[in-house]
Parts: sequence; structure tokens; C-alpha cells
Amino acid sequence: MNTSMTSATARAQTAALATNKVVRNTYMLLSMTLLFSALTAGVSMALKLPHPGLLLTLGGYFGLLFLTAKFRDSALGLAFVFALTGFMGYTLGPILNAYLAMANGGQVVMTAMGATGAIFLGLSGYALTTRRDFSFMGGFLMVGILVAFLAGLGAVFFEMPGLSLAVSSMFVLLMAGLILYETSNIIHGGETNYIMATVTLYVSIFNLFTSLLHLLGFMNSDE
Repeated sequence: MNTSMTSATARAQTAALATNKVVRNTYMLLSMTLLFSALTAGVSMALKLPHPGLLLTLGGYFGLLFLTAKFRDSALGLAFVFALTGFMGYTLGPILNAYLAMANGGQVVMTAMGATGAIFLGLSGYALTTRRDFSFMGGFLMVGILVAFLAGLGAVFFEMPGLSLAVSSMFVLLMAGLILYETSNIIHGGETNYIMATVTLYVSIFNLFTSLLHLLGFMNSDE
């Protein structure tokens, strides 16, 4: 009896240590990739590089995402994480330049950045402290993101500004849900690879920021 209890306790302690390691590595790598992404965005802005376009952006994103997932258990996976986040930072540079050229554009960018940080820290902190299980959101988020992605493509190709704003609103809610889901997934052992956890959280932050930027930019243009 005592042996069984001791074994169970040892397993629980081992699982807790493994989870804490994933959490620590994830947030450390996430911080580094956000800084690297900000650096590449800054270089892109300073050099006034053109946006690569929708097709090249999607190709680069999904291609690098595939390579990151393929090599997630090796050091090469880390290289692809930085390639992916650096590429996304580069695509963000021309977008930020466009907003900064608007009246009160700097205020719009800073508000979107501050709101993104507050939402991420608030939701992550809530999931980490309460340790609630948000795994039930997985199916809904997967379907919602797919629908929003396809609707976003439709808004671009058919030039429908109203639909584009609706998609941005959807993405704000979906990315908030994804932050809760992935943080919960990490602390409950559903995600044991810190590279993939980092990518999911980075993509959530990136899409949350760009969606808020779009919505705030639209409201600013009406003023």
C-alpha cells in the first residue's frame, strides 16, 4: 500500500516537474521570438520594404510552420521557429508603416499593442493561476479559425470591407480563446513540446494584434 502511494506521488512529482519545464521553456522562447519578430519588423519598417503579398505570405507561413512541426524535436526546430517568427515580423513592417502614415496612426498602433499585451497577460495569468481545463474549446476553436480564415480570404478577393471587419472581430475572440486553450493545454500535459506551444501562442498574439490594429484603424478613420 505504502509502496503504491509512494510510486503515485513520485509519478505526480515527475509530471509536475515536466510540466513546469515546458511552461518555463515556452515562455522563454516566446519572449525571444517576440523580440526577434519586433526586430525584423523594425528593419522592414526602416528599409520601407514592400509587403510580400497574400500568396507569398501564406506560402511562407505554412511552409515554415510545416518545417517547424516536422523538426520540433530537434535543434533544427528552433531555427525554423525563428525563421517563422522573423518572416512574420517582416510582413508586419509594411502594415505598421501604413498605419503610422494615418492621422493618429501612432496612437492606433500603441493602443493595439497595449491591448494585445494586456489580453495575453490577463488570459495567460488566469489560466496559470486557476489551472482550469479549457480543453473543451479545442473543437470549437479549430472550426472557428477555419471559418474565419476562409471568410478572410473571401473578404480580400471580393473586396468586402464589412466582412473583413467581421473577420477581425472573430479573430480577436478566437485568438483570446486560443490563448486560454493552449495555456491550459501546457499546464495539464496536453502539449509537451515547448516549440509547438511557442508557435501556437506566437500566432495567437500576432493575429490578435493585427486584428485589433485593423479594428482600431477603422474606428480612427471614421473620426
